[in-house]
Amino acid sequence: MQSEGARTGLYFGASSGVITTLGLIAGLHAGTESLPAVLGGILVIAFADALSDALGIHLAEEANPDATSERVWAATFSTFATKLLFALSFAVPLLLLPLSEAVAASVIWGMLVIVVLSYLLARAQSANPVAIIAEHLGIAVLVVVLSHLIGRWVAEVFA
Repeated sequence: MQSEGARTGLYFGASSGVITTLGLIAGLHAGTESLPAVLGGILVIAFADALSDALGIHLAEEANPDATSERVWAATFSTFATKLLFALSFAVPLLLLPLSEAVAASVIWGMLVIVVLSYLLARAQSANPVAIIAEHLGIAVLVVVLSHLIGRWVAEVFA
């Protein structure tokens, strides 16, 4: 039961960490073109959203009458650690590359993580990996595109 909680936290934390952080990067970069804004946003979202999602998973697991205390806490800690780690991983390109190149590298990194998670999920479910990967990549691309457009809109309206 504990490993089920840890697996829940791992998949949720990794996918949420990637999607949330990519959306933030795309939106802040499009709206500000500022390294401090994008890097600061990543650091804030890494901690605040990791804690928020960990609490959300904790409450969701507690709402499950079949969940043991061990499963609840395994999901909570796994979500927090995984979300924090994946969100912070997006800071690395920003520290090593010029901003536009770092954003592109971040998108590639995030999409690679989504592909790997989707493939592993498909294998675990004995499902078609191509269909699951396409579905999840489609959602990730939608988040990046919409976040970019929102960032550009905010920059135009409030500049």
